[in-house]
Amino acid sequence: MNLSAWHEDGQGLHRDFEFADFVEAWTFMNQVAVLAETMDHHPDWKNSYNTVHITLISHDKGVVTERDRGLAEAIDQLLVSDTL
Repeated sequence: MNLSAWHEDGQGLHRDFEFADFVEAWTFMNQVAVLAETMDHHPDWKNSYNTVHITLISHDKGVVTERDRGLAEAIDQLLVSDTL
């Protein structure tokens, strides 16, 4: 698993994603939403125009877990699958 673009600290696993425009960012967020629902693990995130910031943390554990790392990897796969 290559999570080098993700940054982990005591508050979670974080990554910023930048897209060409708002529509592309929103399309990505829709895809992540479906993925998160399928995995029953939902991100904390925010969007500002073409940038999406995602934080993953297992709130019930209070730390980053393998569930978070698995979702991060699946999110990364959306980017390489060229479905945006």
